[in-house]
Amino acid sequence: MTKYKNKKVVLNGITFDSQKEARRYRDLSLLERVGEIQDLQTQYSFVLAESVKFEGEPRRKPAVKYVADFVYREKGEIVVEDVKSEMTRKLAVYRLKKHLMKSVHGIEIKEI
Repeated sequence: MTKYKNKKVVLNGITFDSQKEARRYRDLSLLERVGEIQDLQTQYSFVLAESVKFEGEPRRKPAVKYVADFVYREKGEIVVEDVKSEMTRKLAVYRLKKHLMKSVHGIEIKEI
């Protein structure tokens, strides 16, 4: 059982977290084939805050990252997409990472 009751789906050898995400990949793949978008990538990772070492801690804390469902170029612009349900759009961690994506990278996440 997954965290949000979604079912993992394998499409073209790629595992997606939900049927909705797999459908979106299929649609984006078609757009890429006909030349509407370029350089489609899945599960692309962005660093939002570098790793740090806190005083008194034995090890460094890992970097804070946001992993986008899809990244591609459209009309020369980078597009970052995330397939989200209404419930997951409201999660505090996601909202913070969305804010940091805009603040750190100047990229607004397109929610599907």
